[in-house]
Amino acid sequence: MSNLVVFNLRRWQPGDEASLVKYANNYDIWRNVRDVFPYPYTHADAQDWIHFCEKEKQPTVFAIEVAGEAVGGIGIVLGKDIYRCNAEIGYWLGQPFWGKGIMTQAVIEVTAYAFRQFPVQRIFAGIFDYNLPSMKVLQKAGYEREAILKKSLCKEQNLYDEHIYTTFRPKKPKTEPTSTS
Repeated sequence: MSNLVVFNLRRWQPGDEASLVKYANNYDIWRNVRDVFPYPYTHADAQDWIHFCEKEKQPTVFAIEVAGEAVGGIGIVLGKDIYRCNAEIGYWLGQPFWGKGIMTQAVIEVTAYAFRQFPVQRIFAGIFDYNLPSMKVLQKAGYEREAILKKSLCKEQNLYDEHIYTTFRPKKPKTEPTSTS
């Protein structure tokens, strides 16, 4: 029997502010994400984020909804210029939902979505060297460790190695020629 919690991926929307603050305002989440992710996470931060997401014509970021409540987020950042064939995936999940299989499935779904909707060939994630659960999520979702960038991340005035995980657009199966005889 699986302990997977049923969840839905959807766009962020007005009304998500309270749950966004409830789950995002957590030091244990903030220490694993970029500094642009606010901490403490305020109601004004939640309003700004939802306003930003509402402007997207083609969504690249999604709320992770459990039982009608937004409990996390996942999305991609499309590369530009010479990186235009790349996208970076990032995610976070409210602590009460850790270890329930949600994030692995969400990564699988958003990865498939990105390959369907955008002309990217490679999707990657950069993970702090101490964030072993996130590395496991990516491995279970089919990503492979591509590199370790030594002391490339700075968080709280400390340097950490960054583990880069990648996956590539699936190759289209070759079709067999049909016989005309």
